[in-house]
Amino acid sequence: MASFLYRLGRFSFRRRALVTAVWAAVLVALGAGALTLSGQLSNSVTIPGTESQKAIDQLADRFPEAAAGGATGRVVISTPGDITDANGQAAIAGLVKGLKDAPKVAGVIDPLQVQAISPDKHVALAQVSYRVPGFELTDADRDGLMAAADSAKAAGYTVEFGGDAVQAMPATNATEGLGVAVAAVVLIITFGSLLAAGIPLLTALIGVGIGMAGITTASGFLELNTNTPVLALMIGLAVGIDYALFIVSRYRHELTVGRDPEEAAGRATGTAGSAVVFAGLTVIIALAGLTVVGIPFLGEMGIAAANTASIAVVIALTLLPAVLGFAGAKLAGGKIRLRRKESTTTHGERWAKFVARHRIPVLIAAIAGLAIVAVPAASMQLGLPNDSTAAPDTTQRKAYDTVARSFGEGANGPLVIVVDLSGSTDRQAALQQAAAGIGGLPERPIVTPPRTNRAGDLALLTVIPKSGPSSTATEDLVSDIRGLNAKLGTATGASLAVTGQTAANIDVSEKLADAMLPYLALIVGLAFLLLMLVFRSIVVPLKATLGFLGSVVATFGAVVAVFQWGWLTDLLGVKTTGPIMSMLPILLIGVLFGLAMDYQVFLVTRMREEYVHGADPQQAMVTGFRHGSRVVVAAALIMISVFAGFVLAESSLIQSIGFALAFGVLVDAFVIRMTIVPALMSLLGRGAWWLPKWLDRVLPDVDVEGEKLAKQLDAPDERELVDATK
Repeated sequence: MASFLYRLGRFSFRRRALVTAVWAAVLVALGAGALTLSGQLSNSVTIPGTESQKAIDQLADRFPEAAAGGATGRVVISTPGDITDANGQAAIAGLVKGLKDAPKVAGVIDPLQVQAISPDKHVALAQVSYRVPGFELTDADRDGLMAAADSAKAAGYTVEFGGDAVQAMPATNATEGLGVAVAAVVLIITFGSLLAAGIPLLTALIGVGIGMAGITTASGFLELNTNTPVLALMIGLAVGIDYALFIVSRYRHELTVGRDPEEAAGRATGTAGSAVVFAGLTVIIALAGLTVVGIPFLGEMGIAAANTASIAVVIALTLLPAVLGFAGAKLAGGKIRLRRKESTTTHGERWAKFVARHRIPVLIAAIAGLAIVAVPAASMQLGLPNDSTAAPDTTQRKAYDTVARSFGEGANGPLVIVVDLSGSTDRQAALQQAAAGIGGLPERPIVTPPRTNRAGDLALLTVIPKSGPSSTATEDLVSDIRGLNAKLGTATGASLAVTGQTAANIDVSEKLADAMLPYLALIVGLAFLLLMLVFRSIVVPLKATLGFLGSVVATFGAVVAVFQWGWLTDLLGVKTTGPIMSMLPILLIGVLFGLAMDYQVFLVTRMREEYVHGADPQQAMVTGFRHGSRVVVAAALIMISVFAGFVLAESSLIQSIGFALAFGVLVDAFVIRMTIVPALMSLLGRGAWWLPKWLDRVLPDVDVEGEKLAKQLDAPDERELVDATK
């Protein structure tokens, strides 16, 4: 592979105009597709096969007038006075009329007709149902919904809106640019050159542009989740900059030791490019592996992000050498200089020697620190977003809080009970038994009168819990209601199912939680096999995978402390706390796995080379740090900067993803790879490289860093570049 990449790098350098034109054409073509073929993104989170989804499908087939698959909205009108007086009734009537006239509205429940009035008569609650799901509603549709309240507001009433009909779509904004700006600063410091720093940013942004344009174009043909482009943007920026950093660093080294620019580009692509391919494959496999957990929206997010990562790899191997061709030998300028002596001590070498001298205290301190940070993970509660997680100043959050104060927490998360009466001989008695059974549960929920379809064989009951939609008490209630099904079927021949947004969120969260451990096992097993192949050792992969698990658990703890317990929320700008987004743990495992293996490869590969060439284990570890720590630190800081930029986003979901990835990279790069790994390598000595002879014969030889290519091409001497910042 290294030889092929060497030839590819030289070709791209030599035919730079052609390669650049091809990539420009791809960007323009996909950009045109994004402008002309784009569709709406979906904010719905469903999993086929769950009870709640089966019930929704049943309603769509046999009770379409219930609009079970359409968006819903809550409209809360309030006043300090009596909402039921003549003026209040007039305001409500005007509001209801406006809602019925709003685009795509299927029906409106008048609060005066169903007595949806708070006990103190200050608040009324209207319900709106749409003919289409929330992701098909346009901004004009939402504006029409809001405009229905104009007359009531003009009369002095307060009107707030909630439900998925008004949920804001996650979007990127200028805050993410801060992460790119910090990454630029890191690159400038690393290279000591504006030109060298600008090239990784340029190629990464082109790759992200192509990836995002592709996703936008695909949205015209596929139903994509609103979080799909956000994750793809995060991954594309982070790995795109990092992969270019690795190759540009090697290119500058090759120039410095006297290579002509074309040869330098070929060698950089053949050596550092091989590591980029392996690193990219780990990210791609981990993200694409999300498809095996059986959760469609999560799989599509993984595939989109994996595609963006694959684009970053291909651009680093083709467009980047072409851009280097335009820069030529200019990148050899600036503050680059050769190491004056082989004995020159770098910051990485000093750190490695310190860790080796104090390996036991360092291990104890690092592991104890991880354990302390991981403690909150034991209290993790998973859930999906609802209006309670919206920012306090949004109309959704105001509507949620008003309903909770006036009607109780459960009014924000009603359960929909679908009663199938087709197998019952006495349908009325069966329906009454179902309602009585639910109302008689220990939770004592409120059960509204039933609605029946035209055939009379399917009925709906609305159940109002006493607890909120994210409460464990509500989860218990859903379980208890479902537990009545067997008894109801035996007694009457009828059956019931629980659905509605609250029940659907509970089902999705449970499915995600159940999928987390199998996915983690898959990823850990894959990590072990890949690293055993690369490092030809059993102990090194074992340490790497255990370290990965440590960084994941510690990150879970930090996420719980901030987003569930509310620690440091003011400092980080987090406006809301509550259950952790259900998809976050699996996403974190997949993404962090790929990134963690990057650092493992770039650090430990050089250690193995030195050990194979006769260095003792201690010296091999120190030498590996001497040559690899600088690029790993820069790469980690860039990724942390990119991910941290998303912590400033408006959406609490995007905030939590950005924080988790930034903290995870911080822990894995600086605590696991640069502290625990060298301490263990020093402690284990030769035992770290043990591999049974029979296994050594079976495993194929993978030349990740192009060592064979370097020998074949008469690699330069051991002179290395010195960090311009020292």
